[in-house]
Amino acid sequence: MQSIEFPDFSFSSPLAGTIIDLERMRGDLGGGTTHPAVFLQLKSLFQLMASIMSARIEGNRTSIVDAVEGAATYTGMGDSTAAEGVKEIVQLQEAAALIDQVVEPGSPITHGLVRELHKIAVLGLKREGDRTPGAYRTTDVTIGGSAHTPPSPVAVQGDMSELLDFVNRPVERSYDLLKVAIAHHRFVWIHPFGNGNGRVCRLFTYAIMVSQGFTDTTKYRAVNPTTVFGADRSLYYRMLEDADSLKPDAIIRWCQYLLEGMLNDLQKLNRLSDGSFVLDRLLRPAIKRGVDAGAYSIRDASALDIVARLTEVRASDLESAIPGSIPVRSQHIRRLVDKRLIQPVAEGKRSYRLVMAPGPLTPFIIRQLDELGFLPSILQDNFGGIP
Repeated sequence: MQSIEFPDFSFSSPLAGTIIDLERMRGDLGGGTTHPAVFLQLKSLFQLMASIMSARIEGNRTSIVDAVEGAATYTGMGDSTAAEGVKEIVQLQEAAALIDQVVEPGSPITHGLVRELHKIAVLGLKREGDRTPGAYRTTDVTIGGSAHTPPSPVAVQGDMSELLDFVNRPVERSYDLLKVAIAHHRFVWIHPFGNGNGRVCRLFTYAIMVSQGFTDTTKYRAVNPTTVFGADRSLYYRMLEDADSLKPDAIIRWCQYLLEGMLNDLQKLNRLSDGSFVLDRLLRPAIKRGVDAGAYSIRDASALDIVARLTEVRASDLESAIPGSIPVRSQHIRRLVDKRLIQPVAEGKRSYRLVMAPGPLTPFIIRQLDELGFLPSILQDNFGGIP
């Protein structure tokens, strides 16, 4: 395999300008007035969206409403009642959760992690599964619609070792995201697994960003390059194929495509650091959409509005929305918890916060994100008739 190197580009080129803008945006993210607990909820929401996007790139047509309902009721890989498309999405979420659990800034990306991500992503699936979950391929493969022929299976272990050496090699911070772009393409180029390479590559790319500390600077890990690929699936595949020659100019074009898309995504995400924007333009309109759709009552919505405004509430904070005796209010709060509209901030605590994902509010929040221009085209559907 051709060795993995950074392409030689002029520091007055558009690519250099994009890298500079990304670094500036990286420093700006994470501040603002949005409460950290809300960032945590947004992380869950955006992670679910990224899992749906990644599955849709591979042809999964599960609707957002069905994906959210399935994710909320999924009981694990042994859940025989879950639809195949839902299982694929939830397992991608579980793989992303593993990354958040085990990868920290400075952590190396290992063969073991890559193979575990593959195992979680494909285990038990039929259409999108693999005969050997968690193992590199031992047979030749082809890529549908591509002229590129991946390396022989005997080369996979060595090629992946070289890729991981490249990923884990310290570089100047300004080269971090350039490394992300190059590594993403080279993973797909190697095609180390029999099936699931696209999904695992997107998880792999997210893991690199976590290890670089990029997502940690945002206070919530909503930064995920899957959004870039979901903006135009056909363009994503064309740009990957263009880079398959491994020629420097083609690699530069690929890097420019990915980093420009990430910059655009980060500019949108930066709006979520404004607490007033999140409350007045995202959460309150989403809560109203739920009432209009008949998902819950006006009284429920009044309580949810207070929770959204205060972030964390006790029963006494909800007196104006749920008048009456303390037992009556407690019963109503229990119903909101049972419906997964709110949840205790911790087990045994009597303070509550919104459930953004997965739960009944999720489709309405995603619908509002669409209204605000946050969703890539691959996530845009009829939302089950949500107004």
